[in-house]
Amino acid sequence: MSHFLDIDSWSRRSHFHFFKDFEQPFFGLCTDLDVTAVYEATRGKGASSFFLTCLYLSIQASNEIEAFRYRRREDAVLVHDVIHGSSTVLREDGTFGFGYFDYHPESDRFMTEASTILAMARTETGELDPRPDQDDLIHYSVIPWVSFSGLLHARRIPTEDSVPKIVFGKHHVREGRRRLPISIEAHHALMDGLEVGQFLERYQELLNEPPT
Repeated sequence: MSHFLDIDSWSRRSHFHFFKDFEQPFFGLCTDLDVTAVYEATRGKGASSFFLTCLYLSIQASNEIEAFRYRRREDAVLVHDVIHGSSTVLREDGTFGFGYFDYHPESDRFMTEASTILAMARTETGELDPRPDQDDLIHYSVIPWVSFSGLLHARRIPTEDSVPKIVFGKHHVREGRRRLPISIEAHHALMDGLEVGQFLERYQELLNEPPT
């Protein structure tokens, strides 16, 4: 389900028209978040449980911040009612594939389905399944070997892509708290730093009280 935004009454109307035709319209930032509570809640359950919990809470936060559900349609803006997640998954042969994770408000249902999808994606070989025509997603990547402080995506220019990109890095301990590097890139015609900040604030609140 989706609907089109009334651009004429949108407070960001001029910003949309200003940024929409930039050759590279994405802006990005890197920071880190406190994932101590998630780490403690998933300790002993394996790295997959930690990752899927962080993924679930990120998708939840993305759905709550409306701008993360905006997608460009030429000179219009489509608003998805619900968005889901796609993520790179390291395969057993050392390459990566894509896993597609439907969002469900019920965390137990999400975790059950996502665990199955993750296990299947790890054993796949051959062609990728990028689904370029599906944009009711957040595009996720995971770089669990590096606690990065900067990141640059490969990108086709020009492109009609307007899907936000989120990358998780290697979590680490600093001053007694476990921190997760995170990179966020978003289309500047659809949102500004304000909305990214709102997402990060809400995501941190959710990380502080993960499902058990």
